[in-house]
Amino acid sequence: MNEDSLMHPPKFVIKPRSHTVWEKQCVRLHCTVSGWPDPRVVWYKNNVVINPYASPGKYKLESKYRMHTLEINRCDFDDTAQYRVSVMNSSGELSAIASVVVKRFRDDVDEFLPSPRSARISDGPVSEYGIKFKTNIVDTFGVSFGREGETMTLGCTVIIYPALHRYEPDVQWYRDDVLLSPSKWHQMHWSGDRAMLTLAHLNKEDEGLYTLRVSTKSGYETYSAYVFVRDADAEVEGAPGAPLDVRCLDANKDYIIVTWKQPAVDGGGSILGYFVDRCEVETTHWVQCNDTPVKFARFPVTGLVEGRSYIFRVRAVNQSGMSRPSRVSEPVAAMDPADRARMRGTSAPWTGQIIVTEEEPAEGVVPGRPRELMVTEATKNYVVLSWKPPGEKGLEGVMYYVEKCVSGTDTWQRVNTEIPVKSPRFALFDLAEGKSYSFRVRCCNAAGVGEPSDPTEATTVGDKLDIPSAPGKVIPTRNTDTSVVVSWEASRDATDLVGYYIEGSVVGSDVWEPCNNKPVNVTRFICHGLITGETYVFRVRAVNAAGISQFSPESEPVEVKAAIASPAPPYGITVLECVRDSMVLSWKQPAFVGGADITGYFVDYREVVDGVPGQWHEANVRAISERAYRVCDLHENKNYQFQVRAANMAGVGIPSLPSETFLCEEWTIAVPGPPHDLQAREVRNDSLVLLWKPPVYQGRNPVNGFYVDMKEAEAPEEAWRGVNRDAAEKTFFKIKNLQEGESYIFRVRAQNQAGVGKPSDVTEPVAAETKPGTKEIVVDVDDDGVISLNFECGEMSPDSKFVWSKNYEDFSDTSRVTQETKGNKSKIIFNDPGEEDIGIYSCIVTHSDGASSSYTLSDEELKRLLEVSHDHKFPIIPLKSNLAVEMLEKGRVRFWLQAENMSANGKIDYIFNDNAVSQGEKYKMNFDKNTGVIEMTMDSLTPADEGTYSFQLQDGKATNQSSLVLIGDVFKQLQKESEFQSKEWVRKQGPHFIEYLSYEVTPECCVILKCKVGNIKKDTSAIWYKDGHEIKSEQSLSFTEGVLKLEIAQITKKDAGMYEVVLKDERGKDTSKLNLTDQGFKELMNEVFSFIANSSTPLKITSTDEGIRLYTFVSFYNDLLQVTWHYKDSPIAFSDRIKSGVVGEQLWLQITEPTEKDMGKYAIEFNDGKGGLRRTVELSGQAFDDAFAEFQRLKAAATAERNRARVAGGLPDVVTIQEGKALNLTCNISGNPVPEVTWLKNEKEITSDEHCILKFESGKFASFTITGVNTSDTGKYSILVKNKYGTESGDFTVSVFIPEEAAGKKK
Repeated sequence: MNEDSLMHPPKFVIKPRSHTVWEKQCVRLHCTVSGWPDPRVVWYKNNVVINPYASPGKYKLESKYRMHTLEINRCDFDDTAQYRVSVMNSSGELSAIASVVVKRFRDDVDEFLPSPRSARISDGPVSEYGIKFKTNIVDTFGVSFGREGETMTLGCTVIIYPALHRYEPDVQWYRDDVLLSPSKWHQMHWSGDRAMLTLAHLNKEDEGLYTLRVSTKSGYETYSAYVFVRDADAEVEGAPGAPLDVRCLDANKDYIIVTWKQPAVDGGGSILGYFVDRCEVETTHWVQCNDTPVKFARFPVTGLVEGRSYIFRVRAVNQSGMSRPSRVSEPVAAMDPADRARMRGTSAPWTGQIIVTEEEPAEGVVPGRPRELMVTEATKNYVVLSWKPPGEKGLEGVMYYVEKCVSGTDTWQRVNTEIPVKSPRFALFDLAEGKSYSFRVRCCNAAGVGEPSDPTEATTVGDKLDIPSAPGKVIPTRNTDTSVVVSWEASRDATDLVGYYIEGSVVGSDVWEPCNNKPVNVTRFICHGLITGETYVFRVRAVNAAGISQFSPESEPVEVKAAIASPAPPYGITVLECVRDSMVLSWKQPAFVGGADITGYFVDYREVVDGVPGQWHEANVRAISERAYRVCDLHENKNYQFQVRAANMAGVGIPSLPSETFLCEEWTIAVPGPPHDLQAREVRNDSLVLLWKPPVYQGRNPVNGFYVDMKEAEAPEEAWRGVNRDAAEKTFFKIKNLQEGESYIFRVRAQNQAGVGKPSDVTEPVAAETKPGTKEIVVDVDDDGVISLNFECGEMSPDSKFVWSKNYEDFSDTSRVTQETKGNKSKIIFNDPGEEDIGIYSCIVTHSDGASSSYTLSDEELKRLLEVSHDHKFPIIPLKSNLAVEMLEKGRVRFWLQAENMSANGKIDYIFNDNAVSQGEKYKMNFDKNTGVIEMTMDSLTPADEGTYSFQLQDGKATNQSSLVLIGDVFKQLQKESEFQSKEWVRKQGPHFIEYLSYEVTPECCVILKCKVGNIKKDTSAIWYKDGHEIKSEQSLSFTEGVLKLEIAQITKKDAGMYEVVLKDERGKDTSKLNLTDQGFKELMNEVFSFIANSSTPLKITSTDEGIRLYTFVSFYNDLLQVTWHYKDSPIAFSDRIKSGVVGEQLWLQITEPTEKDMGKYAIEFNDGKGGLRRTVELSGQAFDDAFAEFQRLKAAATAERNRARVAGGLPDVVTIQEGKALNLTCNISGNPVPEVTWLKNEKEITSDEHCILKFESGKFASFTITGVNTSDTGKYSILVKNKYGTESGDFTVSVFIPEEAAGKKK
């Protein structure tokens, strides 16, 4: 088993949350944890382990089904703290933090205190009233990781009780026990209840242990955590990390020593040396101080300008390139130390520039000899001298010359020949390594050069400080799931040691990473930020100014996981059975198992006499693995207490609290004792399975059933309810219909014939929820037909095991199944599946987060699986379609089928009449591996091809066959179709019909004969014929988009006939005919009639002067249209009174002189040979009354119109007559009754006389006669006829002329 793949470190499903409560209230902190092995859960208050037994009644710890609770009773201000829950198992460790703030009601504290006498605001009322402050630091920062250049903020919440108005504590921040002051690198902030430290632009100098110290008048509280700062990415790949901790020492007028610390990261190549840069304050111009890199981590910088201030930085270099520059040093002034000391007392603001004034030297006095000359530093690159100036006063303007002499000679050589130095310090470069030199110094001023000082002892040029030796043995120790404690032996005989660098590497990776980027000066260090479950080795190097030592030997490998400890005490000791001299006890597993499996339990007992307990005695010498044990050799009617201790590989834990006092007397009750060891498995959103062990004490009769009770975890006691109405026979029960997310507790009661016993102890609360990643048992049947149940666990630990059971009991017959486990998967294989295997199979994974599942193998499921197994043992290649035949172009025949999931290695045999056929001229075979289509084609069919065709398939051990029988009429029809398709292909090589001649009736009732043609060329002719005669009307013929059309606008009987279209060119000829005679014409006309019928309007009623008319309009009318009129669903027999007809597009039915007998339903039916269309109208009721009334009105109007008086004609419009002539006009008069006749002249009535004779004869003829006209007869004349039906008039004009006047006018 691969242990790495089974690691399952602890994980918080629900973290504890912070609370603010009033005094004397209770508070509960909850968390839900997953992980295997079951994580140990330990609660801390301000990093101190909470022991509930040390403060009885104050704390209560509960752990039930992965939910862990810390209950704090009757809170007071001392309970204000940061509480941490740590969960740990063999796979790792994890912590979560919650704060509890306890408040007091305002009228309980300080607001009513009188103001203190002469107290300052900052002092508060502490000393006067003796108030004792309690400080708690909560919501703290943890171990933090940053990178150079980033900004990091550390913060803690500070709670001080009592909370006095305007009182502020003293808040300080430390790094490695050094007090931090506000600067551009560190900004502190206090908001009244939260302290924060912001580290701007992180550098490796910022790495270290940070401590917050909060001081009050009553004392102080601190909190610390480590901050790690990693190197920023190198600007040049392979370049070293930046140096750190650049400082300036021994500053003088023109000389400063710069020191630094070497980086932990060398970039993969040895560091060749360092370059020191300087920059004057308030400028940005950096000057490199050394031309060649120096390896010693100290360097004297000379040539400074007295009175000016400088900052410095250092860069490392290796073969790959230059590092980033270090953080700049603090500014330092080039001036005499005595002057600097004098200026410390001034309060003038810092300007970055120091003005130095000197006393005038005493005139004419040559200075004396310098004093106490010595060599303070000697390396192979330089030697540093220091001395004291002469003791005379008034010599402030003294400067110095330095001289050297090679040992063994008397020749002194001045080193600074041009410019004397002002500082009593001097660095000599360019000395020969290995040679010995002596040095002396002379003073000088304006008066001259003084005597030399005493020479130094001979000094050999070379490094006086050696690189430290490698540290000794490195010992790593497990700490948490992300850290390891590394300790080592210090470097021997190390001088001026700066500290140590620690590196770690994952075993097998050969990649070393620094654990610290700032040297530590101790021999023990906690390496944080490691990967849980990985195995690391460590090594250490020592550092001083001379360089970095060789690596120490590598440590032994250590796995990163939480350290193990002895388990916590068990709890919940109860008695399961009691006889005269023994008791059976049970208890619950400790909430914290110490990070390792519990190997057993030890039970102790003691006798209690009159309430006084005696000495403890061991009940068992060897550890017991079960959580139930019979303690023997007790005395009847004596009282006893018990305690239990748990043991693991780390040792035996502390004992549990003493149990209640139990009386040892034989139980005689009739009902059973309580069941025990309740377990919840297979917890899902809506169900779980509860298991238990039967009671040890069965009562007077054997146990015959169990009852399960449940209630919500927070519900009152009266909420208990039964789950099963009928007693369960087994010691397990599946509880369904749970509410998702709700927590429940359960208990079980046993029954026998005497009744139901007392309930078991309740379970821990169980939340009804399916954990992420939960798997179920899956049944599988492999290719060989083997049936197995498979279970997979996503998160396991190295100690996890798969435990299979049948009906939640160990297998009684292990020969029935075989178990196989590999990695995080396990399965049981049924060796010979049968009825004996029916049951519930379950699997649980130990040391996991409750991973379990079950599978019910019923009789029906077993039958189904056996069928699937048979199919897998004797597999058949599945077919998407069986063997079929289809016709291709040219009359070719294709036999084909499609297989499903057939591999490329599949084999196909083609069989005809039990004989194999192969690829050749007659048969063409193909197998498309992508689609699974298998086909065989033949160019044509002959009588010899009649028979049975089969495709036989084989793919591995899977086979299949599909056959097709082609004999008799089936074969003949297929052969005929093949021949037809062959001819069709030949036909289509020339001009041909794609769609043969057909007709279409348009909505306008036009008939269009059409056909679609293809393969047409320019010279292809298309000729229409009717009854053998060519149709030449161009207007009715058209050809568009490959369609030939002949339009018949108003079809009549003469259009019936045989129509034909002939396509012809040099490639061939094709003909299409359409028979529109007899039945064909009838069918066409029926379709025309159908269009006409569908265009008809609803049947309407109108009235005429003769009677009532029913009518409908059609869009188009054809003389061949047949319609039938119905009255009350019977055809109407037409007569002189009832007639039908057509006027234009109107079809009508006329009912002359209608009566009430004509009332009823009328319909017109259009006959189209397919059922026709009928339009109906109801001529009755109001519709009949309205129509009949309108008929009467129209009839009366018509009668009046016929009989009214009329002037029928005979009168001219104008009569021109010569004077003296006779005028005679006659007109016809009609009307019934005979009209009265009146004549008018110029609208005045005239009567008959001798000159104007008026006559009306026979009631028909009226005459107007003037015997001899004269000019007085000229005028407008009218005849007016009148009877009771109306009046009418006729007008004419008479113009009389004299002949002479007429002739004169002509002239």
